[in-house]
Amino acid sequence: MANKEETIVALATPNGTGAIGVIRLSGPDAIIIANDVFKGKDLTKQASHTLHYGSITDGDFVLDEVVASLFVAPRSYTRENVVEVSCHGSSYIIESIIKLFIKNGARAAKPGEFTLRAFLNGQLDLSQAEAVADLIASNSKASQQVALQQLRGGFSNQLQQLRDQLVQFASLIELELDFAEEDVEFANRDQLKKLIHQIIKIIGSLIQSFELGNAIKNGVNTVIAGRPNAGKSTLLNALLNEERAIVSHIPGTTRDTIEEVLNIKGINFRLIDTAGIREATDAIEQVGVQRTMEKISQTALLLYVFDLNELSPADLAADISQLVKPGIPAIIVANKADLVYGNRSLDMRLPDGVELIMISAKEKQQIEELKQIIYNSAVKDQLTGHETLVTNIRHLEALQKTEEALLRVLDGIGSVTSDFLSMDIKQALHYLGEITGAVTTDDLLENIFSKFCIGK
Repeated sequence: MANKEETIVALATPNGTGAIGVIRLSGPDAIIIANDVFKGKDLTKQASHTLHYGSITDGDFVLDEVVASLFVAPRSYTRENVVEVSCHGSSYIIESIIKLFIKNGARAAKPGEFTLRAFLNGQLDLSQAEAVADLIASNSKASQQVALQQLRGGFSNQLQQLRDQLVQFASLIELELDFAEEDVEFANRDQLKKLIHQIIKIIGSLIQSFELGNAIKNGVNTVIAGRPNAGKSTLLNALLNEERAIVSHIPGTTRDTIEEVLNIKGINFRLIDTAGIREATDAIEQVGVQRTMEKISQTALLLYVFDLNELSPADLAADISQLVKPGIPAIIVANKADLVYGNRSLDMRLPDGVELIMISAKEKQQIEELKQIIYNSAVKDQLTGHETLVTNIRHLEALQKTEEALLRVLDGIGSVTSDFLSMDIKQALHYLGEITGAVTTDDLLENIFSKFCIGK
């Protein structure tokens, strides 16, 4: 566990040469340590949230001209004294200033230690602290918005309301245990049952949101599969609007998977162009086909592409039966529609819930319509910008354990004694508390914050 009596220091901006580097100090002696080497105004006498121009000196040697940003406790990110020194982005200058601060009493910060201190000092709860890391790692508008909402406490507030209601009933049941000999009930069992049903419904909704939340946070694995020369690589190029994959009329051109990211309305789709599915003619192609099948088994969305001119309805049905699996959304893409006369889609028999679109990847016909279908398959109508989405596997597991404990409470109402009800309610409260940090262990905190970048 971090020692909050120590003052820590780290580079808050990315490593490498740049125009500016920001070095962050946090702790009880942050202002004193910075002031000892800062030539300008006396930082110990300045107001919080002020900027000061000066220089950092090591004895008589001037290291750099800097701007010092001052944040006096508790009005800072960590609720401690914080100084952020903006210097020129030379790696030599940055390293020299950090070494100077360490020589004067600071300690090099561990990964995530600034945010850990914000949590320990009550500035953030644990789910908000984790949202900081998600916000830094966000690479799309949707992931940024979801992380920002969690950082602002939307998820935490919802969980706290559930905990508060459960705590009230837990207290009443504990009171019953104190009067066990009188055989009295302080907690109305009908009201308890109604409350548990309400909470289970909310938790169930949060659990279901993980599929979308995880897709927004990590992107959606989207495999493009089909027979050789169906136009898979041409489709990849059309979706990306660039010549990313080699296109050839020779079957088996794509021997290995090609992965690219396509952003549709703020959601990242990781497109994976795979080797054509057929009887391999050599060992290398056989490996490519095996990798294709592996990718399909791991995908979150399947784009099955076929040549509308070549593939018979029977072969199409066989491919779909082999590739399309229950629970994995699939889009059937009938390619080379610009060369087709008549409407062959009438001959097709598709599984329920599987969408069909006729396109020409080469002529880029219906590509925008296909993108909309791809987006809808992942998002549907779930993303409005105001809902709470679970994006963290730790939170998901805690919610699932909470749900299990509450189901035991429901089963036990009317058939078990108060002490067993109390035990299960306490279990539910424990797992909810693990999400926000009301219940923590040193191992849990170390595991979470060790994944942060240094300086945050």
